[in-house]
Amino acid sequence: MQRTDTVSRDRKSLFSAAAKRGIDFITAAVLLSALLPFLTLVAVLIKLDSCGPVFFRQERIGANGRPFTVWKFRTMVQGAISKGAGIFVTQDDPRITRLGKWLRALSIDELPQLINVLCGEMSLVGPRPTLRYQVEQYDAFQWQRLKALPGITGLAQVSGRNTLSWPERIKLDVWYVCNRRLALDFRILMRTVSVLASGAGTYNEDRSKFEVGKRPGADAGRIEPHRLSS
Repeated sequence: MQRTDTVSRDRKSLFSAAAKRGIDFITAAVLLSALLPFLTLVAVLIKLDSCGPVFFRQERIGANGRPFTVWKFRTMVQGAISKGAGIFVTQDDPRITRLGKWLRALSIDELPQLINVLCGEMSLVGPRPTLRYQVEQYDAFQWQRLKALPGITGLAQVSGRNTLSWPERIKLDVWYVCNRRLALDFRILMRTVSVLASGAGTYNEDRSKFEVGKRPGADAGRIEPHRLSS
């Protein structure tokens, strides 16, 4: 009986993963086609607004620790990472371009990641992809967030975005990975719309919240079911 239950769970898991991939692929393809005129306009405006490439590409770490190149619209001056606060970005950061402030506020800069979804490197919903130096400092608990494809949006993004500390984000990401299902993805996607409309949590001035070496607190391993407020 136990073996039968295990086989049934495995089949259900495989079906859920296949369904999620199918939804990701179809949705990304439809959105890229529908938004092509708008994305083209954004690309032209970026070139007119400041010098530099249209896209910002950077290595991120995906599912099971596999590296990939993430695509974003460029919102900062060329070579911004080597200037000012480096990888940290504040609301009044002088490196952000005039157009970039608007793109970041509405998360339009993330739309090119639909290409990553189409290629199977990302999902519509999942933990946000992080940098290699962060992953290299993960402990066993934190590594669990890499058991799923990274997402354009996720549980942490609709629960506070950048106002959350790093341990808080990790805790939410791991809970999502352990409890992911299509119904939860749908709720997160719906909540994403309201979060983007409010513009809440786009920036956080407290860099101490994002110390890579920080570990979740003593209660971090005890993940409580997270409720998405309506």
